[in-house]
Amino acid sequence: MSRRDERRRKVQAALEEFRRSVAAALGNAAREHHRLAEERARDMFEVILRGDGVDRALEDPALAGALAKPLFDARLASALIDRVEAFREWSEHGPDQLTALVGEVADGPASWPPEAWLGSAGTADGSEGVPELWRIGTGVVRTAPEPQRFPVAVPLLDQAHLHVASVPDSRATAEALVENLLLRVLSHFQPGLVHVHVWDVSQLTGSLPGLYPLTRAGLLTVHDPARLHEMLDELSDHIRRVHTGVLVEGHQSVRAVSAGGRRTEPWHVAVLFGNRQPLREEHQQQLQRVARNGLAAGVQLFIVDIPITVNSPVETVTVHADQSASCTMTGKHVAVALDPPLPRAQVPRACAVIADKREERRTRFGAFDDLLPEQLWTESSAAGVVTPVGYHDGEPVHVALGDTSPHALVGGPSGSGKTNFLYAMLGGLAARYSPDELELYLLDFKEGVSFAQFAPGRKDPTWLPHARLVGVNVNTDREFGVALLKFLSDEMRRRADAAKQHEVTKLEQLREEDPEGRWPRIVAVVDEFQYLFGERDQVTQQATQLLEDVARRGRSQGIHLVLCSQDVAGIEGFWGKSAIFEQFTVRIALPKARRVLAEPHNDAAVELPRWHAVVNHESGVRPGNEVARIPDATRRGTFDVLQAELFRRRPSDLPEPVLFDGGRVPALRALPDFRALRAGEVNPTVLLGQVIDVAGSAAGVRFPRTPGRNIAVLGSLAEDAAGVLGSAALSLARQHEPTAARFTVICLAEDAQPHADRLVKQLCNTGHEADLLGLEGIRGLLGETAQQLRAAATSALAAPQPHYVVIYAVDAAHTALEEKDPATRTSGLDHLRTVLKHGPEHRTHVIGWWRGVQRLKNSLPPGVYDDIGAWVAFDVQGKELLSFGPEQVMAWSPRPRRGLFFDRFEHSRPQVLIPFDTGEES
Repeated sequence: MSRRDERRRKVQAALEEFRRSVAAALGNAAREHHRLAEERARDMFEVILRGDGVDRALEDPALAGALAKPLFDARLASALIDRVEAFREWSEHGPDQLTALVGEVADGPASWPPEAWLGSAGTADGSEGVPELWRIGTGVVRTAPEPQRFPVAVPLLDQAHLHVASVPDSRATAEALVENLLLRVLSHFQPGLVHVHVWDVSQLTGSLPGLYPLTRAGLLTVHDPARLHEMLDELSDHIRRVHTGVLVEGHQSVRAVSAGGRRTEPWHVAVLFGNRQPLREEHQQQLQRVARNGLAAGVQLFIVDIPITVNSPVETVTVHADQSASCTMTGKHVAVALDPPLPRAQVPRACAVIADKREERRTRFGAFDDLLPEQLWTESSAAGVVTPVGYHDGEPVHVALGDTSPHALVGGPSGSGKTNFLYAMLGGLAARYSPDELELYLLDFKEGVSFAQFAPGRKDPTWLPHARLVGVNVNTDREFGVALLKFLSDEMRRRADAAKQHEVTKLEQLREEDPEGRWPRIVAVVDEFQYLFGERDQVTQQATQLLEDVARRGRSQGIHLVLCSQDVAGIEGFWGKSAIFEQFTVRIALPKARRVLAEPHNDAAVELPRWHAVVNHESGVRPGNEVARIPDATRRGTFDVLQAELFRRRPSDLPEPVLFDGGRVPALRALPDFRALRAGEVNPTVLLGQVIDVAGSAAGVRFPRTPGRNIAVLGSLAEDAAGVLGSAALSLARQHEPTAARFTVICLAEDAQPHADRLVKQLCNTGHEADLLGLEGIRGLLGETAQQLRAAATSALAAPQPHYVVIYAVDAAHTALEEKDPATRTSGLDHLRTVLKHGPEHRTHVIGWWRGVQRLKNSLPPGVYDDIGAWVAFDVQGKELLSFGPEQVMAWSPRPRRGLFFDRFEHSRPQVLIPFDTGEES
C-alpha cells in the first residue's frame, strides 16, 4: 500500500470516528432535552394544579388530556396527598382559629348571638374602631370527614358592598339575612351614626317592615319604587359633599379622617331589592358610580337580586333553594347555614328602642359635662383636633381644626355668648388632648379677663396645663398681638425646617418620622382681634403680613388660628385679602353676627336664639350650616372643675403659662431674667423694663467698656422714670459682689425724692454702698469724676472700679451746671459732657432722667447724640425723637405706663417697654 493510500485510510477512519462521536453527543443532548421538557411539563402542571386548586383542575376541560397521561400521575398524587395533609391540619385547628379571629375583629353585636344585643341601643361612636367582619351564619366544609362548624362573617362598612342573590324559594331567607345584618349594625353604633335607605322594585311598602319604627327618628327612609333615581341622586350628592369637603389633603376615606377619634360622618346603608332583572341602563350606570365612590364616603350598598357589574369591592352571598348559602368569603366548598331570622315580634321593639334613644338624644339640651370624653387625654392630634361644642337635636356638633379646616373665625356682638362658646370649645379640646398633643396661646384684646382663669392667680392657684401664653387687657398693647404672630411664624419655620430634614411636608408625617420629638398642635385664640388692626400704622402692617403668612402656611405645620370679634364687618381691608380669609374655612356665627358667614346668602345667625351658634366648616356657605345649642361653660362647677382636674394630672415638669396682663405692672424681682443675673459679669446687662413679647422678656442694655453706653430716660412723669432707673440700678447691683461697684444716686426733683430714697435703701440691702446727693453735690461729683477720667486716659492704670451714676431729673441742675469755674473756665455742664463721652470706656456709666427731649439735647454738645447709646421715652411724641432714633419713632404716640425703648447699638427699630415695679417681692 502506498503512503498516499495509507494517509487517505487514516483520514477516513478519523472522520468516521468524529461522525460517531457527534451522533452520540446529539443523541445524549436529545435525550437530556426530552427529559428536561418532561420535567418542566410536570412542574408547570403542578403549578397550575396547586395554583388553581386540585378540584378546579380536575374539572377543567383544558387539563383533561394532561390528567390522562401517566407522565403527571406522580405530581397529581403528591398534590392530593398534600391536600389531605393540609386539610387534616385545618380540620384540627382551623375552625377554632376562625372562631377566635371573628371574635377578635367583630366584637359586640357584630358577632354576638341576638339575645345578647337585640333590644339595646348601640353606644359605639367609631372612636375605638369599626368591626371588620359581621356575622351571617355558620359554615362547614362539605367534604370534611368530621365536619366542624365555624362562624362565617363578611366585611361591610367602609370595606365592601354586599350582593345577595336568591331564588324565589329562598327570597324570604335573603330578606332575613339583610334584616339581621342591618339590626347588627344599628345596634352596634350610637343611634344616628347609621341611616338606612330601602328601595324595592316591586313594593311601595312591605320590605323589612320590622324596621319601620326607625322612620319616626329619621333613621330609615323608604323610597318610591318608581323613583330609584331620587335615592341614587341623594346618595350621589352626599358622596360629592364628602369628597369635596372632607376628603381633602390626601385623606382617602372618612374612616381615615376619623382615625383615632369619633366618626365625623354617619354611614348611609342603601338596601335595593330587585326582581332578578337588570336595572335600566341609566340607573345601572348611576348605581355603578355610587358603588365605586361610596365606600370612601361611608355609603354602603346591600343589593338583593339585582344583576350587577361594579368596579369596587363586593362580597356576594348566594342563597340556594334549600336555604343553604355560599359566599365569596368562604368559597364553594363551605356550606353556610345562615343565622335564623330574628324573632318577628322583637324586631320592631328593638327598632323602637333605637328610635326612642335617638329621640332622647335629640331632645336633650346637653350640659358642659356632656362635651367631655369618658377618659381624659386619650386622643391624638396627629391629624388634627376635634371637639363637640354643642348639640343639635341631641347630637353633638363638632368643631374640627386640621389640614382640611385650618383656622376658625368666630363672630358675635356683645352679650351673644362668645366667651361661653370659647370656654366650651377650649374645655372640650383640653379634656381630649394632653399638653403633649395640644398647646394653647390665648390673647384677649378687650378690657376684660376672659382668659385670666387659665393662668395662676391669687384666688385660684390652678392653671390650664395646655396654656403656654395668656394675654389679657391688651387692648392698648397691639404690639403684643404682633409678638404672638411673630412667635407663631418663627415656630412655623422651625417645624418646616424639621419637616424638610425628614423629607416630609406635614406635621402628621413629621410626627411619624420623628416620634421622639415634641410636636403638639398649636391653637392660638385671639379675642377681639380687630383691635390689632385698628390703626393705619406700622403695627397693622406687620400684623397683616404675619397673619397672612401664618394663615396660609400654618395648616401644614399644625398651627391653627381662632380669631374672634364682635363685628368683623369693620375690618374692610381684609375682605379683599383672599389669601387670609379663604384659609378660615371654619366659621362660627353667634346670634346677630355680621359677615362671619358667607354674605348675602347665609343669614342664619340673624334670628338665632341666645345660647346658640351656627357652626360651619365650609367657609360659611349655607349648606354647611349646623345650628348648635351651646351649654353653659362659664358658671361655677363647669370649666373650673375641669381645670382643677387637669391641673392635678399635669406633668410635674410642666412650666406655668406666661401671663401678660396689660393692666398690671410687672414686678422686677419676679422676672426670670432678673433672677438669672449672677455676680461676676464683666459686661453687665442693665434691665430697664419688660418688652412686649411672648416670653415676657426684659429689655436689656449691655454695659461694655465702649463709648456711648449711657442710658437716658425721657418724660415728665417721675413714677415711669423711677421704674426704669430703679430696675437698672438693682439689676447692676445683682451682677457685682458687695462693694465691688460704686453707686451714686443724685436726686434733683422733689417728686422723685421718695423713689431715690427707696433705691438707696434697696442698694444698701444688697450689700452695696450707695451715696445719695442733691443739687449741691452734683457739680462736685461731676468735676471729680471728670478729673479722674482725664487722668485715667493718660495713664496705664488698671481698670477702675465700676461706677454707676443714677440721676433723677438731670435737667433740674442745668442752670447750676452752666456756671463756669473762674479759675479753669470750665462749667459743670462741661464735666457732665466729659463723663458722658469718656466715662463708659473707664467703667463709669450715667443712667439719667431728663424731663424732655430738648432738655437732654441741652446737656449734650450741639448736634452730638452718640454719647447716649440707649434711651427710653414715655410721654414724648415720636417726632421729637427723630434726632435719637430711626424713622419708625415717628409712629410713636405716648400712652400710660408704656415707653419707647431704643438701643442704637442693638436695634434697627424701637421697642415698646413696660417699666417695672421695683418694690420688694411680695
